Amino acid sequence: MEELGEMHMDNWKTYLAPLGRLLMSSLFIWAGIGKLMNPSGTAQYFAHVNIPIPDVMVWIVIIIELIGGLAILVGFKARWVAAVLAIFCLITGFGVHLSAGDYPNMVNFYKNLVMAGGFLYVVAYGAGAISVDASMGTDKAA
Repeated sequence: MEELGEMHMDNWKTYLAPLGRLLMSSLFIWAGIGKLMNPSGTAQYFAHVNIPIPDVMVWIVIIIELIGGLAILVGFKARWVAAVLAIFCLITGFGVHLSAGDYPNMVNFYKNLVMAGGFLYVVAYGAGAISVDASMGTDKAA
């Protein structure tokens, strides 16, 4: 009887991994597109929150968010991309959103920590069975 439960859970894992990747990647794809639609406004915001070389950083962030988000979505080089996005979330959280007494920014700080945790999970366990990595045979955990 226990074997049936394990088989059932394996079926769920097959579909939960890509759903999780979709949910995690959606924020980055959406944010990247938003920044791409208004790079000068984003650079102004970056300057306001003291991000160095904001006119250059806006393009680096757009690339990280769009390429990283799309790679996580389809599960391509997911472990490496997830590691980059986890670091990105931690840098953004501690560098931009950690502002004592500013409740909305603290919410964003903790959201960044949670996203970093989710990406570390992808680093540890891979993209799952329905992914480019699995189809290429490069994800041993899939």
